[in-house]
Amino acid sequence: MKLSHYDYLVVGAGISSAVFCHEAAKLGKTCLVIDRRDHIAGNIYTEDVQGINVHRYGAHIFHTSLRPVWDYVNRFAEFNNYVNSPVAVYKDELYNLPFNMNTFSKMWGIRTPAEAVEIIERQKAEAADLIGEGEPKNLEEQALSLIGRDVFEKLIKGYTEKQWGRSCTELPPSIIKRLPVRLTYDNNYFNDRWQGIPMGGYTAMVERMFGDVEILLSTEYREFREQNPGIADRTIYCGPIDEYFDFKLGTLEYRSLRFESETVECDNWQGNAVVNYTEREVPWTRIIEHKHFESQSSPVSVITREYPADWKPGDEPYYPINDERNSALYAQYEQLAKQEGDVVFAGRLGGYKYYDMDKAIDAAFDLVNAELGVDLRA
Repeated sequence: MKLSHYDYLVVGAGISSAVFCHEAAKLGKTCLVIDRRDHIAGNIYTEDVQGINVHRYGAHIFHTSLRPVWDYVNRFAEFNNYVNSPVAVYKDELYNLPFNMNTFSKMWGIRTPAEAVEIIERQKAEAADLIGEGEPKNLEEQALSLIGRDVFEKLIKGYTEKQWGRSCTELPPSIIKRLPVRLTYDNNYFNDRWQGIPMGGYTAMVERMFGDVEILLSTEYREFREQNPGIADRTIYCGPIDEYFDFKLGTLEYRSLRFESETVECDNWQGNAVVNYTEREVPWTRIIEHKHFESQSSPVSVITREYPADWKPGDEPYYPINDERNSALYAQYEQLAKQEGDVVFAGRLGGYKYYDMDKAIDAAFDLVNAELGVDLRA
């Protein structure tokens, strides 16, 4: 296929690229998007399975307090009123998340905020006696000093150890800087002003954002550039920054995830979209029942078990490990990136950052402003 010459080659077909391409097209700029996957929308990709919008790469609930971002996404989709209210399973007990009065009432048989505060403060004092003087030395000590033993043992310890593949005593205290405690009977996980799910799924929303922009799927960047030198004046690169430089300084590390989905022959399998499993002995961290995100009617249901996984090059990167070693290595790659001239590194992989969806879009606003001179917050 003979390709044209473009103003921009955009590597990656996720949400950051979609914002950029939409705004570039409005200015008459031409973009060609390539992605190694066989679909658009990156990790927020949703696919129709027997009439249910399935989040292939885990639950994605849009939430934000950024008014310009909320207004922007609502141009491309109508959002429902879904409120994220996960449930945690510990042995044969069920608890509401985030930690709130419903959680404490179930755990301790109490009713009032004063009773909850008294128990939490007593357990924090017991933890302080155990830890002794000085700062907490690991995540376990940090969590105990913030919330006490009961909540830590039942709702934090096993889940966190599964997530990171290490004991809480081997994890740095910096992973948990704070543990919000809500002394109201409120199961809304987020504090943001707006939240919801785009009706019809994220893929349809991203598709509308890209519009008529040319997209080549199942396409590797390195091979494509070798076969098509000079294809574009500039490149917006949303792939892994270390991979762009052929890992010549070393490999940036991530935690990964593995998903197992199945269709079950019932119309309501667990009664909630997200149920966390906090015991270390249960191998998955949570089960998602997708139909509850959009209250979809179907005689069957699709559930997905989510497993944390060690990462190696070639696996799907999800969560950057922003420890001292990786942060220093990224800083070196960032210096190399500044010398690339016509290549701009963007998105979560290009910037080695974990982004919630709204923050990814907000960062794309910065990219649009810097590259196209358009202020999307105005």
